[in-house]
Amino acid sequence: MVYINIWNPVYYGLTSALLVAFILGIVHGITPDEHTWPITFAYSVGSYSTKGGAKTGLVFSAGFTIQRAILSQIAYFALVGIFTTYFVFGITYITIGLAMFLAAIYIVRKGEYFHLHYLAVKLSELLGIHKRGSRREKLELTHRLNPAYINESDLTKPVPVNLAFIHGIIAGFGFGAFALILYTTISPAMPSPYLGWVPGAAFGLGTMVMQILFGSFFGRLLYVTKKLTQKGVAVVGKTITEFVLKYGGMAFFIVGIAILIFPQLMSIGVITNIKVHNLNSLGIGFFLVIVIVAGLGFLGYKVGLKRAQSMHYTMHPR
Repeated sequence: MVYINIWNPVYYGLTSALLVAFILGIVHGITPDEHTWPITFAYSVGSYSTKGGAKTGLVFSAGFTIQRAILSQIAYFALVGIFTTYFVFGITYITIGLAMFLAAIYIVRKGEYFHLHYLAVKLSELLGIHKRGSRREKLELTHRLNPAYINESDLTKPVPVNLAFIHGIIAGFGFGAFALILYTTISPAMPSPYLGWVPGAAFGLGTMVMQILFGSFFGRLLYVTKKLTQKGVAVVGKTITEFVLKYGGMAFFIVGIAILIFPQLMSIGVITNIKVHNLNSLGIGFFLVIVIVAGLGFLGYKVGLKRAQSMHYTMHPR
């Protein structure tokens, strides 16, 4: 019988190394991680369907996989030390926070837009969220991005998951124990420079498997809640997405700045002695997951439920 030690992995040959990388990716996708769970949760509940949640996990982790493959190739050439500094970690948090916050603004289409309506239109066209069209269509979208514009139907539409791909690429710059094992041990051991990217891709695919499963679960989660109509479920889901992305983005941004100012924050954690990376030491990332997914998710659920009830999107008992 063959045992694979995911705590301190040992491998022999290319096939063994790639299997270890894939399994590490699966474990990474299972354990609470600040670079994956908040994004997958936010977009999946906004899709309010099993299929939509699975698509979210796929789209997000596709960007994550591509980024990990690229960085794995860079690690082969021993440049990974540049990316594992506290400075890059802090910048990654700040960038993730900004991406989440801006995505929330786009998705909900209300609140302050900093008067960058034209830029928002161009960005949506570039990402394929809104196809290029006539001047009238562009003016209509610009109007919808106006802070004063409120359309009830927007709250009942599924959240577009296109932006999750961008989040996945950004999130791939986050470093933890899994990334360190991947970049400092497995990637440099590849037998050829042409294979330097493969461990990162295998790790990303392992993460993708779990993100698709979690996305499916999160997407279906709202159907076991209060008796709501389809539109009611949509309103609650989109409200949760709004809270997780908007206020979670603020939390990431603030923590990122704090890390740049006080790098020692990254070394603070609660030791659990569980021999699983991401669970052995519960640091700032773990508590971000709890605050964003559990705290903001629950708050968004309560607010969304009130919105749905005020719109009469509830199923009346017979």
